Amino acid sequence: MAVVQHPTTITVPLAAQAYPIVLGAGILASLAELLMAQGIRADTRVLLVTNPEVERHYGATCRRSLEEAGFPVQTLVIEAGENQKTPATVALIHEAAFRHRLERGSLIVALGGGVVGDMAGFAAATWLRGIAVVQVPTTLLAMVDAAIGGKTGVNHPGGKNLIGAFHQPKLVLIDPAVLHTLPEREFRAGMAEVIKYGVIGDPALFGDLEAAAQRDPLGGLANRESVGTGLLERLLERSASAKARVVAADEREGGLRAILNYGHTLGHCVETLSGYGTYLHGEAVGLGMLAAGEISLAMGLWRLEDQQRQRAVIAAAGLPLAWPALDPQAVLACLQGDKKVRSGRVRFVLPSAIGAVEIRDDVEPEIIVLALERLKSPQSGA
Repeated sequence: MAVVQHPTTITVPLAAQAYPIVLGAGILASLAELLMAQGIRADTRVLLVTNPEVERHYGATCRRSLEEAGFPVQTLVIEAGENQKTPATVALIHEAAFRHRLERGSLIVALGGGVVGDMAGFAAATWLRGIAVVQVPTTLLAMVDAAIGGKTGVNHPGGKNLIGAFHQPKLVLIDPAVLHTLPEREFRAGMAEVIKYGVIGDPALFGDLEAAAQRDPLGGLANRESVGTGLLERLLERSASAKARVVAADEREGGLRAILNYGHTLGHCVETLSGYGTYLHGEAVGLGMLAAGEISLAMGLWRLEDQQRQRAVIAAAGLPLAWPALDPQAVLACLQGDKKVRSGRVRFVLPSAIGAVEIRDDVEPEIIVLALERLKSPQSGA
């Protein structure tokens, strides 16, 4: 069996079910040991859910670890584009669970990005009214966001993630080495979520990002090589720790956890109205953060200098800067379908400074439209 070399462990301290995020280069090969460290017996039936590309690179490593330890394991390979994130795909996981005779003590391992993690997590939440799931994220976005916190689900034609459940994992295993095979566009999309953590509550993290951006304004955060191993591991640890703190304080998004939706409210509209797959999730979130910044400017909540700093870091990550040509009325209608609407009012997470945000439900439609109009030019906020 593989031996884990000095990984970092971050605990998500939930009262009902605390669980670890274990982070370390090369620990993918130690999957079985980490499962057993969580009290999962080696005779537990495991369904490994992944996608074709991840299966090609890392499926054998996971199976070898599990099988050598004695775990009975079957693999289900599903397509994992955002347009595949549907109840029909979850039904495929349920069917594989039935064929593999998964019981209430069995386990689903989600090996992949956020789409695989969301669908496998939702399938685990709904199979036999809930079985265990372990998240093994293979994209930057999933490592810092989607795999942590127990939000699972699939899309509805009317909006993202409208069908889902809270279902916390038993373990999150993060191996930065798998990012070597991640396409650069996917890496850039994940960097949007890292930037989010800096803006909503970690000015020191934002400072690290800003320093890298200033060294190379056109790509200092755009790929693994430009970021560098040391900074990348620090970003992963800081981001995962930030997510763990917020989830522990508000597991089911009753209050504080809503700040994690920074950039997502309008970003989800970009994804929905452009057609899933046109923009990657992180690309849409980056646009949503810029839009939120423009709204904050219009409402006098933060300074132009802060919006310029945010824009510079997003630009250094190689993310889109110009709002797409979407019908403003369609955007306003899409906002009404957001999960965070209360009594017909959209709740926006708006920045007030680098490291601080507030939740507002008093943003008038005219302000939204004007802010988006300003963002149609890629030079907005420059």
